[in-house]
Amino acid sequence: MSKPVPGKDGNRYVPYEARTGESSVVFFTRELSEEGLKKIYDRVGSVLCGRVAVKLHTGEAEGPNILPRPWVKELFASRLPEATIIETNTYYEGSRYTTEDHRKTLEINGWTFCGVDITDAGGVAALPVKGGKWFREMHVGKSMLDYDSLLVLTHFKGHVMGGFGGSNKNIGIGCADGRIGKKEIHSREGMWSIREEELMERISESTKATVDYFAPHVCYINAMRNMSVSCDCEGPGAEPVVTPDIGLVASLDILAADAACVDLIYALPDGGGKALIERVESRHGLRQLSYMKELGMGNDRYTLVDIDNGDAVITAAEAVKDVAPGWRPDRYNVFWGRNRRP
Repeated sequence: MSKPVPGKDGNRYVPYEARTGESSVVFFTRELSEEGLKKIYDRVGSVLCGRVAVKLHTGEAEGPNILPRPWVKELFASRLPEATIIETNTYYEGSRYTTEDHRKTLEINGWTFCGVDITDAGGVAALPVKGGKWFREMHVGKSMLDYDSLLVLTHFKGHVMGGFGGSNKNIGIGCADGRIGKKEIHSREGMWSIREEELMERISESTKATVDYFAPHVCYINAMRNMSVSCDCEGPGAEPVVTPDIGLVASLDILAADAACVDLIYALPDGGGKALIERVESRHGLRQLSYMKELGMGNDRYTLVDIDNGDAVITAAEAVKDVAPGWRPDRYNVFWGRNRRP
């Protein structure tokens, strides 16, 4: 499509009561542990079948905030014994730029208990982008197409360019291959030249290609723990965590999952979400949500189900009302980076 134009007025926070449209179901638990992950997985995992791929961010070497490996190891052992983590190489030059270096980084970070498929190691494939204005197709790791279903297991956090990294960023950038797809998302006239609304729209269109490929056999879990304003791609140089941990969110609707996480951040009492909110808004990250809705990728209205309390239906504010400001590290912290030790 010639000369597409980024959307306007999409980077504003829309209070839940002002949203319109259909509603989806989002599950929530405060239990940040192996048991919590298994418990919330059981609410959405029934859609998975056949060869299961698990897309998560394995992180740069010694990244302090990546998903706890014990969580994922236990989930695989008890629920997904034949599943495979999928990843792609990076567009920037770091510890995951080449497949060889990527393999070394996986070992350093502890992703050694299951198979990890670097899907672009053997080439790329093109998936159609239905209804996109920036892309007609998106290039992904070729071997991703060998799987039948997809669990998107995301560390929810900030992002230096995207504002926040939820399920949308995990797929949109994380499934695009490291040389063609990521370049299509980030570059126009030169590397890393695209910002703000256009970048959010490109990420979302890339995500749509993968989601459409796996639908309806795809589900989403976002872990709201160790939420630096930096992405795990910044490794040990990530900004120290200041936002308090919240819990786990899961849904069959990608937009509902990410929207619920953003709502939980905005609802944190005593200014607990200030740092992440500033990061999201300054990078125009809320355009991820509004554009996913425009693309028909899901609903930004949802029923929030508290699985800790008999499946009571609660609001985001009720979910976080007892969260104290400030971050407190847990027993799963292995690499500290710039985080303050207790």
